[in-house]
Amino acid sequence: MAFVEDDVKKEEVVEETTPAPAVSAEPPATMKDFSQNPYKKWIYLAQAVDSWRIWPRVFLTVYIILVYKVTTWFMGLPVPNLEQSGLVSIVVGAGAAWFGLYLGSSPRK
Repeated sequence: MAFVEDDVKKEEVVEETTPAPAVSAEPPATMKDFSQNPYKKWIYLAQAVDSWRIWPRVFLTVYIILVYKVTTWFMGLPVPNLEQSGLVSIVVGAGAAWFGLYLGSSPRK
């Protein structure tokens, strides 16, 4: 059996389109030229420091040294009291917070 088209005429929908604005290859005169940025080297240095994550690593290194010194000091005490053990507890607890913040953060993309 062959396909027979209906005698119904389909109306064509004609949409009017607005012409696209003219695009120029040249930037407008009001835009600033950043190709000759005098701070370009500083920006690259800042991005490198940020990607190397220097400051968090320095803080963690200083904290490790602090924990070592506090721990050896506490173990050298003949009879530690409550205040001294509280100090050690706070220093060690702060390390957990520092480490959690360091692992939870990531470089910006």
